[in-house]
Amino acid sequence: MKLSPREAEGYFAKPDADNAGLLIYGADAMRVALKRQQVLAALLGPGAEEEMRLTRIAGGDLRGDPALLLDAVKAVGFFPGPRAVFVEDATETAAPSIIAGLEDWAPGDAQIVVTAGQLKPSSKIRKAFEAHPATYAVGIYDDPPSRAEVERILAQAGLQKIPRDSMSALSELALSLSPGDFTQTIEKLALYKRSDTSELTIDDIEACAPRSTEAALDDVLNVVAEGRSGEIGPLIRRLQAQGTTGVSLCIGATRHFRTLYACASDPGGAAQGIGKLRPPVYGKRRDRILRQAQGWGAPKLQTALTVLTDTDLSLRSAGQTAPAMALVERAMIRLAMLARSG
Repeated sequence: MKLSPREAEGYFAKPDADNAGLLIYGADAMRVALKRQQVLAALLGPGAEEEMRLTRIAGGDLRGDPALLLDAVKAVGFFPGPRAVFVEDATETAAPSIIAGLEDWAPGDAQIVVTAGQLKPSSKIRKAFEAHPATYAVGIYDDPPSRAEVERILAQAGLQKIPRDSMSALSELALSLSPGDFTQTIEKLALYKRSDTSELTIDDIEACAPRSTEAALDDVLNVVAEGRSGEIGPLIRRLQAQGTTGVSLCIGATRHFRTLYACASDPGGAAQGIGKLRPPVYGKRRDRILRQAQGWGAPKLQTALTVLTDTDLSLRSAGQTAPAMALVERAMIRLAMLARSG
């Protein structure tokens, strides 16, 4: 039978050991693999590989040996405990073997866990798992992780004492990273906090979060907003080496200065304006944005946005012949000089 995403999350955490099998399918191989790891760990417990209670079969192998799956399902193990046969990357060519294994499955046999890519509703494998009374089929989609899923990953890594602002920052990080990268970041964070009993802080998260092109872009924009014109050139060279274009840098700068303007122009002051930002900002980044907004003030930020708009129009002009990055660098230097003016 089919499981909805909400039902699936509970089942992955506590699978039914008496079921015949489970199909996990989806276009994102990493998301599928993470769910498969979770459910097998919950189903078999520790030591399953060493005790030979888990048999792995590549989906392609079933085409040449259709009886391979059924033999593994019926095999009697040497060690007590639940058993499973895991069929990885199954395609329609493996359907006859999988269907035969489900039809001949009996209580006491190993559970059949199958992973596959995106399967159409007409897929024979999908139909077999959805129609069988003792099996489940779950589709994994590119939806952002839920709060419960983020909390599960944190608990699995052993991270505790997480204040609300840190949890919000982690939730935002989960949205911006792929599932695999987010899981690796949490594992790195757990090692970073090992033997440290203090609360998890924004600084801890920033120390372990992967540095991306976005992070390098933030470095440039902070240098510009703080008037450090001498540092602009080398940072722009680094961005250019990473493949950043002049247009994308201009767009990022416009977004940053609009954020500053939204804070500085708030009737209640920048400190009140920064609290209205969506998505919210936390920790050192919040302090930095507030300091920049207060230092610039709304009038100078209007001038900065005019400079950036003119630069963007020049970049998109059909008659433009100057190198795009050189135009943007000149605009960044103008803004840095404006930041230092009285």
